[in-house]
Amino acid sequence: MSRLNACFERLKTANKTALIPYITAGDSNPSITVPLMHRMVEAGADIIELGIPFSDPMADGPTIQLACERALKHHTSLHDVIEMTREFRQQDNLTPIVFMGYMNPIEAMGYIPFAKAASDAGVDGLLTVDMPPEESDDLLQALKPKVIDPIFLLSPTTQAQRIEKIASKGSGFLYYVSLKGVTGANVLNVEEVAQHVANIKQVSNLPIGVGFGIKTATDAAAVAKVSDAVIVGSAIVKIIEKNKDNADSILNDIGSLLQGMRDAMDA
Repeated sequence: MSRLNACFERLKTANKTALIPYITAGDSNPSITVPLMHRMVEAGADIIELGIPFSDPMADGPTIQLACERALKHHTSLHDVIEMTREFRQQDNLTPIVFMGYMNPIEAMGYIPFAKAASDAGVDGLLTVDMPPEESDDLLQALKPKVIDPIFLLSPTTQAQRIEKIASKGSGFLYYVSLKGVTGANVLNVEEVAQHVANIKQVSNLPIGVGFGIKTATDAAAVAKVSDAVIVGSAIVKIIEKNKDNADSILNDIGSLLQGMRDAMDA
């Protein structure tokens, strides 16, 4: 059983919802990424989404665009992100790690070399924002033997027939984008999220994670009631932006945010 499947099984048994924080690898500098990953797990994270820095992150708003810029100033590459994962695995062999990013760096590295290197380092899932399922067969063929789950996005406008097609290609979990817009957008409507999640569950047995627009412990608790995972990105990255020259503040403030979310979700 993959780490992702095992994680969701454990949480289901405990009647809990997964907390999945996102950070961009190398933001604000490469030296903080692995310590921050460990701090997030200590604060209650169940799965970590690790962003691959990219110069044109089309699905992301200004907050994560700037995070990519900060990471790229340090020349953080896909190879570096894989090595960060390998370092993390020296102390934590349980927490699943999902890479999130865009196709260009993976295309440049090659599907098979990427899958081998990522698997060897301990990567569990891959979410490529700009990879439609219709074009994904070659990538999936490289990932499957290495037990790396391909994770796909669903949106509020995704129709039932397409949800079924996307779900048939994915594994690990499905990522439901709760808002029409980019990361960091406003106004989360939990009732609408609940209805869309219910519709997805009619055609797929995969766990459903909900992301975009979750900023507070109250948001996290509300979404936890209607989903299998709560995904938090921009709220975390804003803390890094605010404290980019102060590693202790980054670790402590993100730890406090996630601990508050974990406590609210479990209450």
